[in-house]
Amino acid sequence: MVYKDEYLKWLNSDVVDSVTKKELELLTDEKEIEDRFYKNLEFGTGGLRGVLGAGSNRMNIYTVSKATQGFAKYLNDTETDPSICIAYDSRNMSKEFADTVASVLSANKIKVYLYDSLRPVPMLSFAVRHKKASGGIVITASHNPKEYNGYKVYGADGAQIAGDAADTILSNIESCHIFDDIKTMPLGEAEEKGRLIYIGKEVDEEYYDKVSSLVVRKDFVKENAKDLSIIYTPLHGSGNIPVRTMLDRLGFSDVVIVPEQEHPDGNFPTAPYPNPENKDVFDLAIELAKDVSPDLIFGTDPDCDRIGVVVRMEDGEYTVLTGNQVGALLTDYMLGGRQELGLLDKKDTVVKTIVTTDMADTICDAYGAEVMDVLTGFKYVGEKIKEFNKTKSNNYVFGFEESYGYLAGDFVRDKDAVIASVLIAEMALYHKSKGKNLYEALQDLYKEYGYYKEDQVALEMKGKDGQEKIISIISNLRENSPKEIGGVLVSKIEDYELSIAKDIKAGKETEILLPKSNVIKLILEDGSWVVVRPSGTEPKMKIYIAVKGDNKEDSNNKLKSLTKAAEDLIVG
Repeated sequence: MVYKDEYLKWLNSDVVDSVTKKELELLTDEKEIEDRFYKNLEFGTGGLRGVLGAGSNRMNIYTVSKATQGFAKYLNDTETDPSICIAYDSRNMSKEFADTVASVLSANKIKVYLYDSLRPVPMLSFAVRHKKASGGIVITASHNPKEYNGYKVYGADGAQIAGDAADTILSNIESCHIFDDIKTMPLGEAEEKGRLIYIGKEVDEEYYDKVSSLVVRKDFVKENAKDLSIIYTPLHGSGNIPVRTMLDRLGFSDVVIVPEQEHPDGNFPTAPYPNPENKDVFDLAIELAKDVSPDLIFGTDPDCDRIGVVVRMEDGEYTVLTGNQVGALLTDYMLGGRQELGLLDKKDTVVKTIVTTDMADTICDAYGAEVMDVLTGFKYVGEKIKEFNKTKSNNYVFGFEESYGYLAGDFVRDKDAVIASVLIAEMALYHKSKGKNLYEALQDLYKEYGYYKEDQVALEMKGKDGQEKIISIISNLRENSPKEIGGVLVSKIEDYELSIAKDIKAGKETEILLPKSNVIKLILEDGSWVVVRPSGTEPKMKIYIAVKGDNKEDSNNKLKSLTKAAEDLIVG
């Protein structure tokens, strides 16, 4: 039992503090001990994410220190004068982990720029580029429950690291002993030696100015912003100050904050699963709407990289728009605005992920703009921005993914809910001037471009057994590809692990020119599709389903039927 040996090492180590040892001593469930120690917390392409607690497979100061020591080696091996920006959100232990990271990096003679209080993920991405740093680290677990925290690593371009860099850092971490090889330095000493500098409002101001520049119809917003009524909830996270600051600067003065969710709180008392994809997190906002009657409701997740939008339907009830729906609305709004201002160009490009709505393709076709698909993960959108800036081949206009992430501009290289909040408010204001809310504007898009509908099924599979099951299910799907799903023939199979796209009818194979990823996409004869992939951040297997119908009822029926058929096929 290797896991038991590792457990005993932690209990007997002189380095491990007494509180951690006490936590370990109180463990009585053997399966719990195994889950905490059967492996090291995995460092993926984006960094770490896991449950808080003692153990090699948990988020704690020791696993964070080890990851940082490995990253420090990478920086010192590849840079002559490395520097790193650090930010953290409102989660439990986020500040402590940020201080731990700063301590380890400083001890390794790496200059550290540490935010003086919590900030959103996108502001960290901006700071890396603004400071011309070697990279960045942000302590967050995004929209996971309170039991989680995480550690995202960014490159010098402000995008999450990927590819060879991630592989090298992982190798460094694996060769580092969690107790014996860690260097640390008190933060006071680091500050005295000039290795630690705190970031304050001066960088915030630069960021806010850049966000302001993204407003599409500037004169229209300046004259009319006061007329839009907004309810906003930061869901106990880091978006409260920056989102409100930007709305106020642009003249959106009629903004009401959900009071119970205004202040940072890592326990998320009103939203146990603080994900703006879930309507439950907006219960308080919708209750408040009965008195306020807003034009728009939106909320940002704890690290403020995702945003959810709530609108009132024709029956007076409220609904949360999907990430695909908001992305389609923004795609149409931004391209339409560029067209109106005479800025639309054939090189204009929207970047989306392979699990994101095809409605964006249809909208872009109508405007003569281009669409590019990338793998799931916003770092791949960031890579495209970098490529476009270098080659001048395309104009990056907008990027989005179905999981509520959006980005305009190139000064941030991750999804940005501060930017998105501004653009969504502007878009809602524009449609209000035409006598419509965003729900009604969406219905117009369906009538013009087709009734696209998407869904996602997330199957939780925790622990070692769960991870093995996910791998087994996807491997079986790869080896025994279905000929039909729900009575509709499979016309194409895209296997991103093998980098092969098979056209069944033509009997041809083509290469997929994207990085390898354990993802399979099954495209049906009627244009519908199913994608299966393991989650990169949670113990879940995800199934994505997309259809296009002749009308609302037809698309709903198709989606319901295909979702059931896909679940039956994949999990039985």
